[in-house]
Formats: sequence, C-alpha cells, structure tokens
Amino acid sequence: MNSEAAEDSASAVVMGVDIGTYEAKGVLVAADGRIVAQHRRPHSVLTPGQGRVEHDPRSVWWDGFVEIARALLSSSGVDAAAVRAVAVSGIGPCVLPIDAAGEPLRNAMLYAVDSRAQDQIDQLNRSFGREEILARSGTPLSSQSAGPKILWIEQNEPEIFARAHRFVTCQTFVVGRLTGQWRVDHATAAYFHPFYDRRVMTWNLDGAPTMLRREQLPEPAWSSEIAGRIHSDAAAATGLAIGTPVLVGAPDAVAEAFSAGVAEPGDMMIMYGSSHFIIEVLDHAHSSNTLWPAPFLFPGSHLVAASLPTAGSFTRWFANLLDPHSGGSDELYSALTVAAESSPQGARGLVALPYLSGDPQARGGFIGLTMQHTRGDMARAVVESIAQGVSRVLRRFGDDGLEPRRVRAVGGGTKNAVWLQAVSDVSGLTQEAVPGLGASFGDAMLAAMAVGILDDVQSISAWVSVQRTVAPRAEFADLYARQAAAFELLDTATREIVSVLSDPRTADETETQK
Repeated sequence: MNSEAAEDSASAVVMGVDIGTYEAKGVLVAADGRIVAQHRRPHSVLTPGQGRVEHDPRSVWWDGFVEIARALLSSSGVDAAAVRAVAVSGIGPCVLPIDAAGEPLRNAMLYAVDSRAQDQIDQLNRSFGREEILARSGTPLSSQSAGPKILWIEQNEPEIFARAHRFVTCQTFVVGRLTGQWRVDHATAAYFHPFYDRRVMTWNLDGAPTMLRREQLPEPAWSSEIAGRIHSDAAAATGLAIGTPVLVGAPDAVAEAFSAGVAEPGDMMIMYGSSHFIIEVLDHAHSSNTLWPAPFLFPGSHLVAASLPTAGSFTRWFANLLDPHSGGSDELYSALTVAAESSPQGARGLVALPYLSGDPQARGGFIGLTMQHTRGDMARAVVESIAQGVSRVLRRFGDDGLEPRRVRAVGGGTKNAVWLQAVSDVSGLTQEAVPGLGASFGDAMLAAMAVGILDDVQSISAWVSVQRTVAPRAEFADLYARQAAAFELLDTATREIVSVLSDPRTADETETQK
C-alpha cells in the first residue's frame, strides 16, 4: 500500500445510525474501531388506542437521521467526503404505507408491541392453514408479524391502502429517502409473514386474502449489501456527500447482536432495551412454534429470535414513577438500580408481572403487597419480573435444542447491575456484558465490512470488548425457582381475570345486577 492510500485508509470513517423505540443513536467510527463522534436524539411513541403503538415516521425516523448525521459531522469536524459508507438499522418489523413520492400515508405501526391485528391473524390462519404458514415462515403468526398489520390497513383504512405505493419498515424508509432505492433486508422481510416465503427467500402472495401486490413490497436484499448512493437532495438535507454508499440496513436487534460480536453459530445476544430481544445465530434454517426464525445478515446465515416486548418499558414506566423529573435513560436506570439494591433477592415475597403491552390477554401487576413493603421492594420486583420473563423465553431455545455456546449481554439495561445479575441468577446462564453504543455501532461494523475496512466476520473481534462476565449464583437457585412457580401462577390467573373483564356478557350481567 503506498503512502497516499495508507493515509486515505487511516482517515476513513464509517457512519452507523439506529432508530430505536425511544431514541435514535449514531456513531462515526474510524478504521481501527475507535468512536470518533456520537450523538443521541430522544423521541416518543404514540399510543392512539389499546394495543396500538406508533411512530411519526417524518419527525422520528427521517428527522432523527438528519439531525444525527449533521451532528456527527459537525462535532467531529470530519469532512463528509471521508465517510466511506453509511448503514442504518431500525426497530422492526414496522408497517408504514407510503405514496409514490415516498411520503408517509399514516403513522407507522410498530413491532410486537402493536397488537391491533389479532382478527387479521385469525383470518390468515384460516386462509392459509397453520401448516402452510409454518412452512413459509418457520413460525406461527403473532403480534410480531407484519403481514396481518398490512391486512388490518386494507380492511380498516381502505382509502390509505388504495393509495399505498409501497409498504416499508423503518430502515427501508430512511435508506429509500437517502438513495431513492427501496430495499428491505431479508431479516426484516422474513417477519412480514406470511407474505415472505423462506423456501424461496422472497415474497409469495399466492392464496393471500388481500389485494396486496408484490410490487408494493420492497425487494429483499442482504443487510451487508449496498442499496444505493446518497443523491443530491439527501446530501443537502444531511450534510453527507453525494455518492456515499448506503447499505440495505438491518433490524436494530440484529445490528445490536453484531455489535457484540454475535456472528458465529451458537452465539446468543440478550438485548436489554425497551424490549428484551434474544437472538441466536445458526448455520441452518430452523422451524419453531415458539421462536422466530429468519435469515441473519449474510448469505447462508440464519437466526432464531424471541422477545419480551415490554421489558425495558416496564422499568422505564416504574423508574418514571420513582423520579418523574429524571432526564435520559441513564438517569432512569440509575434511579431504578439504587432503589432495587435496597431490597434483598426475592423482594421479600413480592412478585410482579411485566406485561404492560404487546399481548392483549396479559397485563402487568404486583402480588403479595403488604404495609411493610417499600418502593425498593417494588423496584426489585420489577427487575426480577423481567428476569423471570426472560428466563421463560430462554427456555424456548432449550426446548428446541438450541442451547447457546456463548451469551453476550448488550443495551442500556446492562448498566443496571441488579437487572443483569437477576437474569443470570434466574436463567442459570453466564453472560458476557459488552459495552458500547449497540445497534449503531453494529451498523458501522457492517458498513466497514461493505467497503473493505474490515475483512470478514472473524475480523470484527478487533472492534469488540467484553466489559465483565456475570455468572449465576447457586445460593439463590431455590429462591428463584419458587418465585418462577409463583410468577407462572400469577400470569395464568391474571390472564383469566382479563378474559372475564373483557367479556361483554360479563359486563352486561354486572350492569343488570346494579
């Protein structure tokens, strides 16, 4: 390599931007993995009704990316021409109808936390049959499935459906606005079940009870591929250089897994965020009645995933009750940690449920409260309820014969030492906590691979460091086993109570008795 080429390589940077549930994050990363600049932009979700959770795609997704790109360039002093590539990840799968000009026709429906399309799930199950859905998708339909939400728009907002030129997800929307090229990564497309057929790794609308056309869905491609290059309008908006390569993009959880070095078969990530998302990398396609299989980031790679949708949201909700004037996520987690540390393991017999949204049959709650319990006990119960929920999800992997060989913990929640330890204690798994900026850093790693700054999957280890290892403590195994039994009983009872309360016949009988 001549001196001019070496100097150019040394000054090169890549940009990664992640659009999350409650904030967007971005990084500029140098060729040696050093973070040159970083920026965060908080935003909020919209909840227009029970089971409905949305984002405004203009103000949250696009404006968020624009602010972050400009802030990264401004604060670092890096010339836009030095940015070798950009990669974007986003929450998903989201459903957003756009017109031919790429303008949103409504707010975006978010992932599993938006559970409005239960009737459409039933319709698709009847239309295709559960066996065909399992063959296409590798998993049953759920609130994580994007297909039923498209059908919901068709049936409930027909004027919007008629005007929809495309249905896109978060990163597709941002990348499309940057490049004019509308692609969706295979990992996200696979969650548009049952419209994505993993047997052919593309869209299959045969037999679907919908007027949806194939051309209304973006063409699937690999996350590691370049979708297009920044055009003049996007350059003017973002400050990035015309012609800068932009990758296809990835789901935030998958990018976050990559940021932690989760890339080889048997590697597992537990993401501590607004939702707990768990991903294990495989070297083969897998079918499951309880897990979500999909392609991974590269050709020939696969994953299985599962989530606890309201994990971090439950901690955020309770931490806000503890300190409603607290600032960002770091302050919220700190307040919760301090409170939970004041209570012993087991929260002195107090058990909580973390299911605030995402499952219409479930609810959150506390059981066992007495006059002697403190808010510290309640904080501990909140944290341990999430640990129990995560452990319940992890058992699905074991039931499918997918015990991980290595577990990496990532996300803002890993700053809460009580939370991290509780998950290891309850699940029995040792975790390696990886610091950093999560999905946005994973995006930067993908961008670096796309333009040759990183050579291959093995080379990413140079950019990844383990902060600490958290092992389960045997002395609390019996206590948490008893708590797990109480957790299951409470969840079952709560679902039965919710069923009674939501039965209109029960409401009519109550009104008559009055």
